[in-house]
Amino acid sequence: MEKLPPLDLILLTHIHEDHCADIVAVANLSPHAPIVAIVEACAWLSGKGLSNRLAYMNKGGTQVIEGIRITMTHADHTSSFVEADGRVVYGGEPAGYVLTMEDGYTLYLSGDTALFGDMALIGELYQPQLAILPIGDHFTMGPREAAYALKLTKASAVLPVHYATFPLLTGTPKAFAEHLEGSGVTVHPLKPGETLSLQNS
Repeated sequence: MEKLPPLDLILLTHIHEDHCADIVAVANLSPHAPIVAIVEACAWLSGKGLSNRLAYMNKGGTQVIEGIRITMTHADHTSSFVEADGRVVYGGEPAGYVLTMEDGYTLYLSGDTALFGDMALIGELYQPQLAILPIGDHFTMGPREAAYALKLTKASAVLPVHYATFPLLTGTPKAFAEHLEGSGVTVHPLKPGETLSLQNS
């Protein structure tokens, strides 16, 4: 984590441990980065000493931060955190985001989610060029479902995430690419530490 570069913005989709157990440490490495999350997750983060950093919002809403237009979307998943004393904290509903960058480039970050039909509305309304989708299966969409999500959103490029971190997540970029064969979608599987740079042509 000490190699993490300074962040401009932190987006929290839900408060499962694999997404937020280290959020205080990450936030402290970038003390000026606003943290965007749904209201209940922000209430939990406020108790972690991050109240002056929080940009509360809810599904369907849009706010502009650091020149980026951020719209919170639906995700079909769960959201809770188990504290060290065993207390289970409810984090509000999970969410995704549509981000429209300053140059107009638009991406859809689905968050951890199952496939749902209203992804087609996200495609129609926001026309994302890049989708960031989980493919691990078991706890989220697998490769087959993620490929169908791309069909609904009509994104021309995809960054697969949430796979290969523990044995239950059996989905792979190879299987994902096989389901996308002939679609013309560009798949960007990244290794830890790699970055992806995209912009409007």
